[in-house]
Amino acid sequence: MIGAPVATKIRFSTDQAPAPAGAYSQAIGTETLVWTAGIGPQDPETGEIVGTDVAEQTEQVLRNLEAILAAAGCGFADVVKTTAHLAHLERDFHAYDAVYRRAFSEPLPVRTTVGSQLYGILVEIDVVAVRPQ
Repeated sequence: MIGAPVATKIRFSTDQAPAPAGAYSQAIGTETLVWTAGIGPQDPETGEIVGTDVAEQTEQVLRNLEAILAAAGCGFADVVKTTAHLAHLERDFHAYDAVYRRAFSEPLPVRTTVGSQLYGILVEIDVVAVRPQ
């Protein structure tokens, strides 16, 4: 639309989640939406991977995402879309899904879950959330 206002990008970050390992932000948003980077199971203080199985790693990923969403004034109830990458999709889907289900309530966000080659981790998740007005 010609003459439509352009939304201002806002960067959201917290030391309660791992610092980015490359040239990206933890989360970027506007007045109405927030998008997170793909977040892994690293401990925010040490950078070490938390957990040896997908359930433990998913719990840490969700803790990290919760902290990033809080920095944007959001929570899991505000999430409308998730994308999850599993290093071993067929093997780990059910254990990952069981942990994921405890974090989200109805109406559940839409979700894409794919098998991916991950760098030394079993799960990575990114989300899109609607910022409360």
